[in-house]
Amino acid sequence: MAIALVTGGSRGLGLALAQALAERGWTLVLDARDAQALAAAERTVREHTTSGASVVAIAGDVADAEHRGALVAAAARLGGLDLVVNNASTLGTTPLPSLVAYPLADLARVLEVNVVAPLALVQEAMPLLRSSQRPAVLNVTSDASVEPYQGWGGYGSSKAALDHMSAVLAVEEPTVLVWAVDPGDMRTQMHQDAFPGEDISDRPAPADVVGDLVALVEAGLPSGRYRLSELAASRVPTTQEVPV
Repeated sequence: MAIALVTGGSRGLGLALAQALAERGWTLVLDARDAQALAAAERTVREHTTSGASVVAIAGDVADAEHRGALVAAAARLGGLDLVVNNASTLGTTPLPSLVAYPLADLARVLEVNVVAPLALVQEAMPLLRSSQRPAVLNVTSDASVEPYQGWGGYGSSKAALDHMSAVLAVEEPTVLVWAVDPGDMRTQMHQDAFPGEDISDRPAPADVVGDLVALVEAGLPSGRYRLSELAASRVPTTQEVPV
C-alpha cells in the first residue's frame, strides 16, 4: 500500500489531491495550520478511502521542525513513505506589494515556508523515501516563478527557488522522482487573496485539474518541471492501480 505525505491538505489543491489518492487506495498523512479545517478535511478524505487505507492528520506549521518530525514519524508508523507533496505555501503580504516596498520580514517568512520548509521536510523524509520501491517528491510551483508579474516578486521568487531546488535534488537523488508542478490558476482561497474583490469564478476548481496531477504520479513521469495544462493536452494515461 502506497503512503503519501501531503502538506496544506485542508483545502484547495492539497485537499483535492488527498481525496483523489484516497480513492486509489493510498494511505495519507495530512498537514495544515488550521486544526479545525484540517479535522474537517480528514473526515472528508476518510469518506474517499478504499482498500483499508488510513488517514492521519496533524495540525501544525511546516516551518516548524518539530512538526515536520511528527509528520514523518507518523508516516513511519504507517509503514513508510512513497510520496512527499510539498503543497503548503504562503502568498505573503497582501495586497501584493512591489519589491521595493516589500516588508523584508514578510519576505523572509515567504522564503521560509515556500523554500526552506519543503527542503527540510524532504531531508527529514529521505531515509523513508530511500526505502521505497518508487519514491517521489512533488513540489507545487507556479507560473509566477518564470513570469515577471507585477506584485508577485516575493511569491514568484520563492517558487523560482523551489523550481531550481527541485531540479538539483533530482540530480543529487537519481533514485527519487522529483517533480515541480505548476497547476495553473485555480479557484482557491489563495488565488482570491491575491486578487481581493475580483471575480475568479472563471478559474477551474482544484477538483477539475487534480486528475492530471494524479496521472503524473501514477505514470511515474521522469523528474522535471511540468505544467498541468500541458499534461492535460498530452492526455497522460491514467490508471486506478496503486504504485507498489
